[in-house]
Amino acid sequence: MINNAAISRVLRQIAYLIELEESHDNDTNKNKSNAVFKIRAYRRTADVIENLSSNVEEIYNKWKLKGLTEIPSIGKAIASKMEEYITTGKIEYFEELKKRTSINVDEFYHLEGIGIGPRTVKTLHERLGIKDLSELEKAAKEGKIHILPGFSYKKEESILRKIQSFKKGRGRYLLGDIYPIVKQIEVRLSNLRGVKKAIAVGSFRRMKETVGDIDYLVSSDTPEIVMDYFASMPEVDEVIGKGPSKTFVKLNNGMDADLLVVPKESFGSALQYFTGNKEHGVALRKIAISRGLRLNEWGLYDSNTDGIVAGSKEEEVYDILGLEWIPPEMRENNGEIKLAKKERTNESNNLKLPDLINYNDLKGDLQVHSNDTDGMISIRDIALAAKEKFGLEYIAITDHTKNLALTHGLDEAGLLNQANKISELNDEIKNHSKNSNNKSDSGSGSSNDRFRILSGAEVNILKDGSLDISNNILDKLDVVGAAIHSNFTQPVEVQTDRLIKASKNPSVDIIFHPTGRIINKREGYPVKIEKLFSVAQDTNTILEVNAHYNRLDLKDEYIRMAIQNDVKLAINSDAHHYVHFAFLIFGIGQARRGWAKRSDILNTLSVDKMLNSLK
Repeated sequence: MINNAAISRVLRQIAYLIELEESHDNDTNKNKSNAVFKIRAYRRTADVIENLSSNVEEIYNKWKLKGLTEIPSIGKAIASKMEEYITTGKIEYFEELKKRTSINVDEFYHLEGIGIGPRTVKTLHERLGIKDLSELEKAAKEGKIHILPGFSYKKEESILRKIQSFKKGRGRYLLGDIYPIVKQIEVRLSNLRGVKKAIAVGSFRRMKETVGDIDYLVSSDTPEIVMDYFASMPEVDEVIGKGPSKTFVKLNNGMDADLLVVPKESFGSALQYFTGNKEHGVALRKIAISRGLRLNEWGLYDSNTDGIVAGSKEEEVYDILGLEWIPPEMRENNGEIKLAKKERTNESNNLKLPDLINYNDLKGDLQVHSNDTDGMISIRDIALAAKEKFGLEYIAITDHTKNLALTHGLDEAGLLNQANKISELNDEIKNHSKNSNNKSDSGSGSSNDRFRILSGAEVNILKDGSLDISNNILDKLDVVGAAIHSNFTQPVEVQTDRLIKASKNPSVDIIFHPTGRIINKREGYPVKIEKLFSVAQDTNTILEVNAHYNRLDLKDEYIRMAIQNDVKLAINSDAHHYVHFAFLIFGIGQARRGWAKRSDILNTLSVDKMLNSLK
């Protein structure tokens, strides 16, 4: 079976190849305009497919081409190419585009998100003959790039730094990229005959932002059936090894996946052992030794009699070691074991494990984009999906503002017009809910029936820390977020001052994606984070945990520092389509890794309490 990631990858490569050709000087404006439209269409479709909860091939097998065209934002032309890929394993148009260039698109298209785009690659190919990533890195190291017209030492250094950062992240996959396929396999294993329990463990269970490989743990009395099934899954590209209780495979997305089958009496200890991390496991085994016990993946044993003391349940293992059960996201040996100890000393008497935010605790999303700027669908459609498909009680429409021309950002008049439109939509949704309740005997309805769209903006923090929209306009909106979108290479003092000036602005409620990082692609701008936390606490400025899985900004250690400094946070999806609300799970996982409680997160509150908590 072809997975969504594979289809998305091909569509992105097509967009990249079109852009490589789009820069011909002899092209007419009409041709260039058509090319730009096609590039956007392919990338938009890739985004949708990548984040779709259902498998595209299954949709096609059930409803054929009609099913593909009914997926949001997918037109018939691209749907036909997807059909060709699903039925033949290739797209003729893609093959033709590849033949027209000697550039290794498979290596270069990944770099587009970190500022090394098709135009730059094409220029370097034409002038230096560069065809792949190693040749680009070599040219940058040898100083061959800065001497070219339109380049500089600074640009050459930037290219080299970005390549090295990209290579460092290779071999680890973004959690959000692999989450759907990992969960699909987990569910199928769980439903397999003879399987009592099945779960993906390791860094995936700990919700790490990147994952190296996938480990599955299964409890079953018929391991041979599970082994055979796992080795023959449609996602498997190659079977590396297969034994009576372990199987190792390579998936067709490039990841290694391992399976261990254990009897039910060992499932809990194996779950603890293979969830990790390594240091957390070592610390637990030391505690076991200090208590005359021995802990491994098969169980917790009495060292004297070698009899099993615990093993079937993970909670039981922790309990006998004198510990409260520790959530997987906290298992990094960063002090969580001390907090989990049941036997209290005078020193630890007031310490305890935090009651982490749960995965269903969010009531709203405070960064959502519509097609008034760079979002993919209308305010009405994304709001109804937030309410009906994801159970949210409110969202804030925070479209970009005028200084970010690339996204067709809104000016003052545009923001006010949008706020009026939102007010009308709220009336429409309210009346719809009333009519729905009148037709039923359900009583007064749930809190979700009082769904509300909030007016807002994602304003630009300019180079000097000022905003590109005046305060008298921003004060008319419900929620105002501010973010840095330019001048990323300024010194740490300048970047920190920009964020601090925005935080001190009485009209700014939230700082969006505070460090600007893109995981595996961009480190983010330098910030004196403790100083930002101090000002945020003083000014009641909320800091965002951006849940988009390629950002997860703030990172987990910063979340923990923010909480220690009594800074409130908001977990937002940065949705540009309603499918992106599914990203909220990654933001919650990140917050849990930062030891965040429900009370630390602003948008766990009802809409009125949340608004009353702002500046």
